[in-house]
Amino acid sequence: MYTNILRGREGTGVAEAEKKISYQRAVMGLRERILTGALAVGDRVSEVALARDLGVSRTPLREAMSELVEQGLLEKMPTGGCMVRSLTRADVEDGIELRGTLEGLACRLAAERGVSGDRLAACDALLDRIDVALGRSAENTDFELYMDLNAQFHHALAQLGGSAVVLRELERVTNMPMAGPSAFLQGQAVIPQTLRSLLVAQDHHRSIVDAIRQREGARAEALAREHARLALRNLNFFLGEGARHSARIPGIALMADVGTRGVG
Repeated sequence: MYTNILRGREGTGVAEAEKKISYQRAVMGLRERILTGALAVGDRVSEVALARDLGVSRTPLREAMSELVEQGLLEKMPTGGCMVRSLTRADVEDGIELRGTLEGLACRLAAERGVSGDRLAACDALLDRIDVALGRSAENTDFELYMDLNAQFHHALAQLGGSAVVLRELERVTNMPMAGPSAFLQGQAVIPQTLRSLLVAQDHHRSIVDAIRQREGARAEALAREHARLALRNLNFFLGEGARHSARIPGIALMADVGTRGVG
């Protein structure tokens, strides 16, 4: 009987793991289709067809749809189901500002509460690797590596605050369209003057870590908020003179005042 209990527990564990995998596949697959424009603004999510395409059942798909409603990519319809939501410029700007506010709070908490030398050294090591990825010129910049390391650094920075509440809310905001720290990097990869802006961002990174190390909470918070506002400059660029590159920005086609203007 004890063996049967163990097998039952193992079976439950496997089932839970498979359920989690199906949910993650549904979230990632649906999110990708929306951000790339495969599902356009106003399109209704067809549960049957999409579940078949993603290789999941309708239950994890419905859970994924609820998650993407929270992320601002879908909205519920009065008649049931969900459709792809349109965004305004203000929606995106507010998401970026909110991320900056939360990152600033995390950095202030880190400075005020104190962070171990090992964790700060880990941030320094990430920044050293970012320097290598940036190279000495735009031609030598490894954008794919930079995007990965930039995401790692921002995640590590958020964890320094030691607040599960802030970390959870920051993760939620980061998943909002174009609010994340790497949201505009794919578009920047094709712009010659990009390296300068990335060097400014890297200088911000080092200044934030230095402020945390020096236990300067107000400075760390202000720097983090200013750093997030670099994304606002990028947004303005891709909605203005860089519009021809805007199709490279995941999710920008969701903006009601952009549409397909940047395609091509």
